[in-house]
Amino acid sequence: MENLNLSLCYPGRFSGTGFGENDMKPSGIGGQAVMEGIMMRHKDKYSVGVRRPDKEIEIKIEDYKSVFGNAALLKKPIIRGAVSFVDSLVVGTKCLMYSAEIAGDEEDEEEKRKNEALSEEELEKKKAKEDKMFKVLLYITVIISVAISIAAFMFLPYTLASLIRRAGASEVLVTILEAVVKMALFFSYMLLISRMKDIQRTFMYHGAEHKCINCVENGLPLTVENVMKSSRLHRRCGTSFLFLVMIVSIFLHFIFVLVPSYWLRLSGRLLMVPVVAGVSFEIIQWAGRSNSRAACFFSRPGLAMQRFTTKEPTPDMAEVAIKAVEAVFDWKGYLKEEFGQDFPEEETAPKKAEN
Repeated sequence: MENLNLSLCYPGRFSGTGFGENDMKPSGIGGQAVMEGIMMRHKDKYSVGVRRPDKEIEIKIEDYKSVFGNAALLKKPIIRGAVSFVDSLVVGTKCLMYSAEIAGDEEDEEEKRKNEALSEEELEKKKAKEDKMFKVLLYITVIISVAISIAAFMFLPYTLASLIRRAGASEVLVTILEAVVKMALFFSYMLLISRMKDIQRTFMYHGAEHKCINCVENGLPLTVENVMKSSRLHRRCGTSFLFLVMIVSIFLHFIFVLVPSYWLRLSGRLLMVPVVAGVSFEIIQWAGRSNSRAACFFSRPGLAMQRFTTKEPTPDMAEVAIKAVEAVFDWKGYLKEEFGQDFPEEETAPKKAEN
């Protein structure tokens, strides 16, 4: 599955330079900000880099496996988008839960004493039980998150808009008002969370993730200095994807204007969720690969929304992003292949990623 980066033209090479860098080349790297860190994915591997309380960087690398398997049908257009959306939610939530554990307090003394008193077999059983509980909690969290999102941004707008039907409004007018309510809720939500102090650092790591990817895709060596100079906006960003989901759903929901039953129209919107996700995925992947005027035009609103969900990071956050990328992506080989850059042999020796 292709990556969503749970980022008219590409953002400029450096922050504040505007749009239109034609030499920018997609790398296939996707990512997500987590608690005090960043998840980066490339092809069938993803890493999570987290800044521990002792200021060291913890790196975890895992195989990326779709929850639906690897059947050829799942890689078809539209279908692959819906699958990728669910996979991104599962992996993203898993990484968030992991990062919260690593970024939190160290294991307390009482827990250490309990573990030391257990045999190796008992420790393995305890770990297996904890892993099982983790998976259960993970899927429950994803299901609840999806349910709340559908209720807040799909059912609620339509229910509120339907109130004007009592005044004799047509279904076309109801659908138009639904679109207005939906966008108002979406913008209000973005504005609200962008002002929350507790989430500011996560948005700074989000900015570091984008800067790191932009640095590589603009052909610059992956150093803290180059990352900090790069743009914090990217066309394959999840924020842009969510904005597209809103827009695509508005257009597709006009299909139900002629459906006579209220409940059929409502349930139809629910059944359209995978289609909306799939179409949005195809658009954002196309926009991420193309520098055409059409791609520039469709990318601009999503890029503007990212100014709410990304903040300028600190150099130590850029360092975490670099470590996460290096764990799953050979950026020196990429720069050599795509931009003709070469590095001294002693600098290209592979580095062992922490586990």
